Amino acid sequence: MNIKNLQLFLHLCDSKSFSQTAQAMHISPSALSRIIQRLEEDLDQTLFVRDNRSVELTSAGKTLLPTAALICSSWQEVKAELSNQHAKLQGKLKLFCSVTASYSHLPNILNRFRQLYPHIEIQLITGDPAQAIEKVMQDEVDIAIAAKPDALPSKLTYIDLDQVSMSVIAPLLPPASLQKHLTEQPDWGALPYILPESGTAREKANRWLKSKKLDPNIYAQVGGHEAIVSMVALGCGIGIAPDVVIDNSPMGNKIKRLEKEKVEPMNLGLCCKQSRQQEPLLNALLELF
Repeated sequence: MNIKNLQLFLHLCDSKSFSQTAQAMHISPSALSRIIQRLEEDLDQTLFVRDNRSVELTSAGKTLLPTAALICSSWQEVKAELSNQHAKLQGKLKLFCSVTASYSHLPNILNRFRQLYPHIEIQLITGDPAQAIEKVMQDEVDIAIAAKPDALPSKLTYIDLDQVSMSVIAPLLPPASLQKHLTEQPDWGALPYILPESGTAREKANRWLKSKKLDPNIYAQVGGHEAIVSMVALGCGIGIAPDVVIDNSPMGNKIKRLEKEKVEPMNLGLCCKQSRQQEPLLNALLELF
């Protein structure tokens, strides 16, 4: 039994017509009939006497009627109270994330949040994802979308959102200086690398390099993942980047993934300081998860 079913029951009590209730409540007559039958099965009682011309309440239906009305009324009062509480919350939250996360993960978060809390302003700050946790810990921002590091600070609250795969990438049309090393069995030690400067993505890249027993020839260390894809596409070297960045990059069609190479994925989540997570605005956002 749920609130919607009780609301259908109450409407049918008033209309005494399956077709009228079905039309008014935007449900098919057959679906309405099945719902009423399930209510009757749950109660082990017949609620309506129905024939081709009329629908009348039984004594059991009359007994259920005031209780159903009270439950539905109480439910509407609670919904209204909660809605008023949401409307009263107002202020500003500073949220940090990468440019890619701002359109890959943030819209889903904010769409739900804005529906519930229309008066809370979100100030969005984008930048190198490796800086996300530091910005939270230094109170430069209230909350961030961040990759989970190997060593998570003990004073940080972290809520997992997604797992992000990573790939080793090379230019789709590599220059001759790279092509000669990108054979069926690449000469990994001779290739130049474009890597994240720091952060969790660099930790994952370092693990892959270690698995190859490489002391890499690093062409560039980049703050922010988007530039890695661009530099690889331009033929500067091979790189390691999150797939969500590759998929959303305007240069993504000029690189290729080296599918045989497996890089450990990253966990992506929301983080804020533990000491602040019960603040009303932060708590409202965190409660969505």
